[in-house]
Amino acid sequence: MSNEPVRVAALGMGWWSDVLADAIGHTSTLEIAACYSRSLDKREAFASKYNCVAATSYDEILNDDSIQGIINTTPNGVHLETVDQAAQAGKHTFLDKPIANTVTEGKEITRVCAEANVILSVGYQRRRENQFRWIKEKLDAGCFGKLIQADANISRDRLGKVDLGSWRYQASGMPGGVILQIGVHYTDVLGMLMGPIKRVSAISAQLVLPGDNPDIANLIMEHENGSISNLTASYASASEYYLVNIYGKEATAYYDFFGGLRYLTRGDKEPINIKYKKNDPLVDELDEFAACIKGEANPEVGGQMATESLAVIRAGIKSIEEGRTVDVAEIMNSSDE
Repeated sequence: MSNEPVRVAALGMGWWSDVLADAIGHTSTLEIAACYSRSLDKREAFASKYNCVAATSYDEILNDDSIQGIINTTPNGVHLETVDQAAQAGKHTFLDKPIANTVTEGKEITRVCAEANVILSVGYQRRRENQFRWIKEKLDAGCFGKLIQADANISRDRLGKVDLGSWRYQASGMPGGVILQIGVHYTDVLGMLMGPIKRVSAISAQLVLPGDNPDIANLIMEHENGSISNLTASYASASEYYLVNIYGKEATAYYDFFGGLRYLTRGDKEPINIKYKKNDPLVDELDEFAACIKGEANPEVGGQMATESLAVIRAGIKSIEEGRTVDVAEIMNSSDE
């Protein structure tokens, strides 16, 4: 296959489009050829910053045969429309999580890409962090024995940083608030490490941030293997923080943002520190997208997996609304979610 970088276009200009563009700058596999946003100022600023063409319309990008892929960071509510347009034009899509706001739209996005025979890769970078890859290797090797439980926390300090005009902080644009915005990263990690999630019980509150969305939530999840996970997601904490502890009958892994990764086996008096090479998971997933377009790989998170991931969050939202435990299968099988 050609060693030339795959030419892509950035769709939807904002904070995260720049984060992904910066990551592309650290790859040799992708090249940003063009960008489009409805805002002239935003697309011209992005084009100047990343040395690409500011397209005058999305159609201009879709009609450019030299562009093979779309880096889509548009609002969740227009994912279906924009991905469908790309698929009909034969363009592959890297779509930032979540796949959509509803499972019904997630399924439709998956369908249109499959029927058009184009790649759909959904961005879940947290699962690619090397501390979780290390734990996954140990799990796959059977070192943990029977899985028992997991604790997780994903927290950010957003006080004074919320733009209430942004879809990211509105219930209509980001249903469930902090659960869908950042909690989805660690429900994904827990599903990868502990196995598929079967049912969810959740509670949320709005304690610090303005607006109409929860800024803290807790999810208790039962996995198909019977193990239990507990996840707290917060936008109201004093600092950025991440924690994932995986407990098995024979071993436990402890990871936290400040203390790193530790590992304890049955009979040990204290855990050992695990040294691992920190990676750039954004670069990793974008390199994979390029490889997929070249026919050299398959997406780690495609449409079906991303839709199932969204169903876990939607089950949590329904649990909060109705005060009951919700099966993920109920959400996946519903035409109203």
